[in-house]
Amino acid sequence: MTQGQRQRAAVILAAGKGTRMKSPLPKVMHAVAGRPMVDWSIELARTVGAARIVAVVHPSQDVLIAHLQKHHADVAIAFQDPPQGTGHAVRCAEGALAGFEGDLAVLYGDSPLVPAATIEGLFATLSETTGLGVLGFEADEPGLYGRLITGADGSLEAIVEAREASPEQLQVRLCNSGVMAGRAKDMFRLLANVTNNNAKGEYYLTDLVGLARAERIRCAAAVSGEDDLIGCDSKADLAEAEAIFQRRRRRALMDAGVTMVAPETVFLSHDTEIGADAVIEPNVVFGPGVRVAGGAQIRAFSHLEGAVVGEGCSVGPYARLRPGTVLAANVHIGNFVETKNTEMGEGAKANHLAYLGDGSIGAGANIGAGTIFCNYDGFFKHHTEVGEGAFVGSNSSLVAPVKIGDGAYIGSGSVITKDVAADALAVARGRQMEREGWGAEFRTKKAAEKAARGSGKDKKG
Repeated sequence: MTQGQRQRAAVILAAGKGTRMKSPLPKVMHAVAGRPMVDWSIELARTVGAARIVAVVHPSQDVLIAHLQKHHADVAIAFQDPPQGTGHAVRCAEGALAGFEGDLAVLYGDSPLVPAATIEGLFATLSETTGLGVLGFEADEPGLYGRLITGADGSLEAIVEAREASPEQLQVRLCNSGVMAGRAKDMFRLLANVTNNNAKGEYYLTDLVGLARAERIRCAAAVSGEDDLIGCDSKADLAEAEAIFQRRRRRALMDAGVTMVAPETVFLSHDTEIGADAVIEPNVVFGPGVRVAGGAQIRAFSHLEGAVVGEGCSVGPYARLRPGTVLAANVHIGNFVETKNTEMGEGAKANHLAYLGDGSIGAGANIGAGTIFCNYDGFFKHHTEVGEGAFVGSNSSLVAPVKIGDGAYIGSGSVITKDVAADALAVARGRQMEREGWGAEFRTKKAAEKAARGSGKDKKG
């Protein structure tokens, strides 16, 4: 918020049942780019400087309420029961905003892609003479959207529902998004005069425009892109919003210097960070909480979540980095290697078929194919430490808690249950035995048994 700017608050409407989602999960808890839609709206409100935020929910939305209480303790919760329209929903937030006299934005918990710049533009329409701003978009196919009717001076004269519009008004392509901003005191005062004399018996937020103009309060329209204002009422809408986000984020990363061989096959999370000159091969998925440094290579069919990848690292193909993975510079993670809650020092390698969970691996260490960190005893997780420059032979099991010293060697096929000193060789496997000629004797014996069984079947036949 700039100096001299009026205080801001936001009301986020989130009480909708979302029946078209065909899911018991509250509509606004469905995710786009790995983040619940309601979190997008909360972050938007914070970004534009809302000092007070109120989420309007239904009392039955236990999952949503618990999520807000756990992750957004600064967001006030207001209940709408029963739901009686958008105007009624905003009125339900009035008590939580008692004493607030600044500018208020009404946002929607199912609209995840609204840019902060758009809401800044909406607030910018407000002035001493303009008390209400409505956000609209130029629709390619206006259809059943409400139309924003503007006057010669650019002011907003009315919001007309499509079913009530004249043929001339139906030609208007500027449509209502539902997002609105105004002086909080005026909005709540006018909302008290909204009636439910309509086919649905609901109190509509859009009625504020007519009520404001009746009091000679000027109204204005701000405009954003249609894709920015997509609302998600169904799984198909979610997929469309996801596609819009992915397309935009891929392009932004490539413009910043990231190489994507087949960008349409790469899926990013809302917070994915990738440095310039990193190379992302086809069919890579980034879950939340991933940072990839410049110059790293993420090879095909890899999945990363909650992981940090250092400069010059090579990951994959077919690698899985789970939360808590931290790779220093020039680490190599190869095909079918899974890491979780494990740090790997500079230049360490695990090139094939390994599970590395709850561990630390020193710089320059080599983890052989088939190595397993046996970290779980059925109740608790335990830590495995592999020192710098250590060499763990193929098909080894390190049973945690255990420490492999710097420069130590683990013989292939070992099951290590005790600490290994620095520079030592540890071999823990059964002693090899050999019986000369056993193979030939065995084959002769079994061939005779097989022949005898076959002869017996012939007699029975």
